Amino acid sequence: MNSVRFTAVLFLLFSVGFASLTMASTDITEGKDYTALNNSQPTENNGKIEVLEFFWYGCPHCDTLHPYIKGWLKNKPDDVSFRYVPTIFRPNWVSGAKIFYTIEAIQATETLHDKVYDAIHRDKIDLNKEDILFNWVEKQGIDREEFEKAYHSFSVQNQVARSTQMSRQYELTGTPSIVVDGKYLTSGSLSGSSENTIKILEKLIEKARSEREANE
Repeated sequence: MNSVRFTAVLFLLFSVGFASLTMASTDITEGKDYTALNNSQPTENNGKIEVLEFFWYGCPHCDTLHPYIKGWLKNKPDDVSFRYVPTIFRPNWVSGAKIFYTIEAIQATETLHDKVYDAIHRDKIDLNKEDILFNWVEKQGIDREEFEKAYHSFSVQNQVARSTQMSRQYELTGTPSIVVDGKYLTSGSLSGSSENTIKILEKLIEKARSEREANE
């Protein structure tokens, strides 16, 4: 390898390495990495910095981000609370929200949340159809009658209505979207990758933490 080519290779390697470190070593920029909500939203636990992930089970980008969110949750800071929120942009997204809130109602999030993603994106099962959904749930070892009762319950219907409302209030334009402390939003379209989404999330948490400390 001649010296010119060697120098070019070194420069390329340095550039790639530098680019991968940029997000970790520089501040995030409003309008580029995240947006500030026009109307800040109240958080459920004012004692902690609230992180919401707005998702749709049918969204391939949500499916891609999900393992990164799970990995981040393993080391989530103690002063941060986290909550999944199913998003509803169109009528055919309602069933996904109902599935999630039903899973929560029967306390099976740890058991079924990942499996729903797998069923839709890897096994190509249409869980929008109730008979297919209930048969699938039963195969996962879940009491079918209990699941069906919760799925059709008034409580789940109310939560679905709340999700529809939140999709508007939080100024969402797509999924996945992450909102920090009711103020700041980042998304896959802003971050460009799941890795950067997590890095931006962590920096937004730092920003929210600093603002809270300054106001104490």
